[in-house]
Amino acid sequence: RYMTMEDGSVSMEREQLSQMASRQITFIDHLEKAMMRIENKTYGICRVTGNLIDKARLRAVPHATLSIEAKQTMNK
Repeated sequence: RYMTMEDGSVSMEREQLSQMASRQITFIDHLEKAMMRIENKTYGICRVTGNLIDKARLRAVPHATLSIEAKQTMNK
């Protein structure tokens, strides 16, 4: 049986929904880990340098575990 255009559209939509769900699950996992760091009093501390992560970075990426400097160093 050949796929119709409609079948292809449904398949593409399912794939997009699956990818979105996967990203949401990952984001929730990151937030849960951030909450654990809050409880452990390690939230906002860079896991590489041990220095405080800038508040602007934490506002933009609440689950950040690296300072901008550490992240840039790792990406080189």
